[in-house]
Amino acid sequence: MSIFKSILLGGMLLLSSSAVLAQVSLSQNSSGSNVFSLVGKKDKACVYYDTKDFEVVKTTAGLFANDVKEVSGQILGVATTKEVPQKNCIIVGTLGHNEWIDQMVAKKKLDVEPLKNRWESYLVQLVRNPLPGVEKALVIVGSDRRGAAYGLLSVSRTIGVSPWYWWADAPIVKKDQLNLKVDKYISKEPTVKYRGIFINDEDWGLYRWSKRNFEKEVGNFGPRTYAKVCELLLRLQANYLCPAMHDASMAFHRIPENRLVADRFAILMGASHCEPLLFNTASEWKRDTMGEWDYINNKKGVDSVLNARVKECAPFENVYTLALRGLHDRAMNASNDMGDRKDMLQEALMAQRQMLIDAIGKPGEEIPQAFTPYKEVLDVYDEGLELPDDVTIIWPDDNYGYMKRLSSPKEQKRSGRSGVYYHSSYLGKPHDHLWMNTVSPTLMYEELRKAYDATADRIWLLNAGDIKSCEFAVDYFLTMAFDIDSFNFERAANYRTEWLCGMLGDEYRNEYQDVVNSFYKLAFARKPEFMGWGYQWTTDKHGKERNTDTDFSLTNYREVDNRLSEYRRIGNVVEKILNNMSDEKQKACFYQSLYYPVKGCELLNRMILDGQRNRWYSIQQRASAKELEKSAKLCYDSLEVITKGYNSLLDGKWDHVMTMKQGFAAAYFELPKLRDVELAPVASLGVMAEGEDVLKGLKSFHSLPCFNTYLRQSYYVDVFNKGAAPLKWKTAVTNDWILVSKKSGETATEDRIEVSIDWAKVPVGERILGTLDITSDRGEKESVYVSVFNPTSPSLAEMDTLYVENNGYVSIDAAGFHRKVENDAIKVRVIPNLGCENTAVQLGDPLAPAQRTAGRNTPRLEYDFYTFEQGSVDVYTYVLPTFTISKDRGYAGHEATNVETKYGVCIDEGPVMTPSTSSFEYAQIWYESVLKNCRINKTTLHIDKPGKHTVKIICGDAGTVVQKIVLDFGGMKRSYMGPQPTRNK
Repeated sequence: MSIFKSILLGGMLLLSSSAVLAQVSLSQNSSGSNVFSLVGKKDKACVYYDTKDFEVVKTTAGLFANDVKEVSGQILGVATTKEVPQKNCIIVGTLGHNEWIDQMVAKKKLDVEPLKNRWESYLVQLVRNPLPGVEKALVIVGSDRRGAAYGLLSVSRTIGVSPWYWWADAPIVKKDQLNLKVDKYISKEPTVKYRGIFINDEDWGLYRWSKRNFEKEVGNFGPRTYAKVCELLLRLQANYLCPAMHDASMAFHRIPENRLVADRFAILMGASHCEPLLFNTASEWKRDTMGEWDYINNKKGVDSVLNARVKECAPFENVYTLALRGLHDRAMNASNDMGDRKDMLQEALMAQRQMLIDAIGKPGEEIPQAFTPYKEVLDVYDEGLELPDDVTIIWPDDNYGYMKRLSSPKEQKRSGRSGVYYHSSYLGKPHDHLWMNTVSPTLMYEELRKAYDATADRIWLLNAGDIKSCEFAVDYFLTMAFDIDSFNFERAANYRTEWLCGMLGDEYRNEYQDVVNSFYKLAFARKPEFMGWGYQWTTDKHGKERNTDTDFSLTNYREVDNRLSEYRRIGNVVEKILNNMSDEKQKACFYQSLYYPVKGCELLNRMILDGQRNRWYSIQQRASAKELEKSAKLCYDSLEVITKGYNSLLDGKWDHVMTMKQGFAAAYFELPKLRDVELAPVASLGVMAEGEDVLKGLKSFHSLPCFNTYLRQSYYVDVFNKGAAPLKWKTAVTNDWILVSKKSGETATEDRIEVSIDWAKVPVGERILGTLDITSDRGEKESVYVSVFNPTSPSLAEMDTLYVENNGYVSIDAAGFHRKVENDAIKVRVIPNLGCENTAVQLGDPLAPAQRTAGRNTPRLEYDFYTFEQGSVDVYTYVLPTFTISKDRGYAGHEATNVETKYGVCIDEGPVMTPSTSSFEYAQIWYESVLKNCRINKTTLHIDKPGKHTVKIICGDAGTVVQKIVLDFGGMKRSYMGPQPTRNK
């Protein structure tokens, strides 16, 4: 039995548009002036490279030949330019390093002028009679060694070999013949110069997989693992790798062969923000022989070790990190005086730079160098640290996807430009997110485009965790880095579907898009790792997260019901797709790329929230508490099963790579605390009405939220059993305008009655009252009051499209604005698949100038609403928790500040208040905001009379992203993300 069946008991491959290259496409014809026969009925082409060319060209030729074999079953020859060419050949080479290409240039059969002095570009051209005896040659010329490799591997993608053929087991569709339609093409330079990943927090996945499975002979990370990583990067048109650096992992440079592997794939080696000059302080610094890692008392020892490392690495292509942090990614031991720390760091960085100049023999400005002001190093940098102008400043995000700082106008003039260090995986405060990559693609695009526009075009580095589970993020990040101008918000929102179809074909495109849309919306509100609702490392008394109830409401706004219903729905979709797939390789790819992420998040949310409901129901003595206990345990067991299933794929290829139990302080994955309930021996009636979140001491009767004629919703009443025997019940209503979905029933646990109003029969009035009576066969009776708000005016037509007060609040989705006001600098952008309502609105380009919130014609969003109240109202605005763009923001103006971002909130022509999106990192409001991807600000304003009014969100700092607005007149109840929009449609 296949692993898929054991888990689930209880055309043409379409490539992603990032990979489909306009210059080469598959052709049905085997002949034609622009058709090249790669594999024909009787013959096949041969790949030629020059032995004097770079090693990566030879390596890529071999990869390409194997790709053709995987597609067609035919083995292409790989030969050198010293041999006699076939009549049909592929010639690949670096400009100036291939004699055949030089001959074609000399004979004017090939124009390579556009390639000269370009970075990582390539020319693809079909040349007729290029050399004696050759009829056609598919010629690929790189402006440099990586350009040549990218060009040839682009053809691999065209014939159906995904860059993820190994890492995600993307299936390869077999084809008997391979004919290519070739148009001359010269690629653009990549938009970001150095593009790569950082393998991090690898202890629980990739390290164990390498040690126990893939590279047992080393017992750790080694050349075989890094060869697979480097090949992936090359296929993704990336060029930069910062290797694993935890002390459990074998440091990259402890195995000299690793450097040769990276060079074979033309990958530049770098190091994380805390590893100076490619030296891994976490595992390579030996106190017994090297002394203390202390630049004040052991400067000579520190510099000596770093100097030796530079000399070892000088023959290879690297990006050198200038840094001085403590061991294990902590702050360096030094004086608490910031000036002293700045002076120490300044001295260390200049010494490191001189080591590079001495060892490499080039001027400092010709050696790629990077400095990352991460965590406390940013404070030291702000003290006045002077970096050489050519050093690239890599700005980090806050570990949760929000860029903390970007280059100021002054810093944007630096010759070294800037870069980004971005997290798709993280271990640290306030909580890890290591298990499942759920960072929103639209958020990534918004933040990274902003960074790119602020000169972050030199280095992009993604913290990719174990790579596994971050596969999509890696592809997406590197594709944007290669050509960010090919993206907009719509493509960002759809790119995971594009990626999936590129690997799995187009059959389920609509289903993929549906699932992906919901997957990111649900995880944006709360990542699966945060569902335990505990904070890590907040006290020395407990080193581990202590799980508790979530803030999702079990009764208000159907928050938990809607969340679990949607997770179940998309979980069923991916389960059905997996069951419909017959090919094991296709199943394996789908399992890793979509099934496991969706089912994992579904099961974890069900486990946590069913556990929470069990504990709450036990207080109510509900018999269904026992069923919820079983459900939570089943979800816990199922998580174990699907995780083992992942590790069992393809005969255990990925054994040990996937675990939920990542990190050493998290507990979100643990079975929640569950409570038993003592049931009465006979049936016993219990009733709870929707919205009754306080069970005791608030009121002595049951009542539903008020029914509103302008929204015409339904509410539920739960009829539950508190006994061991089945409960028989029936209903009666005092008025015929009260409609119920069930009039009677028998249940061992509980039944839900949907209550609605017959609006054709209900009387007109503002205080209409009726009663729903529920009785058991034992004579027990509970009554539920039904209130109806059905005024004579305004009419439904008058309220058309307005947001309407309902039960004491008005809820507004940001994308549902009635009007927008723009100017030349500020345009309103609607962002799909982002925010708690799944569509957000951005007030202008983030680099546009700040606007005066008090101005008469300042750009803004306007929302019309109707209220039956007057007086004070609390306006809650839900915004992305973005930071200020830079420290040096220029003159703030009279009675203004540049310390925080600001935007304006007002009602009608009333006073304008200016809340902020930003916070100091590690402040409580930052903790709360990043965990829910939302800064919620309360602004108390005033309404002079009932009726129609307008709430305005005014642009202050450009780039503010608004998710939602809620006006609370005193009726809003506790929930996690607030009530659904109350628009009369």
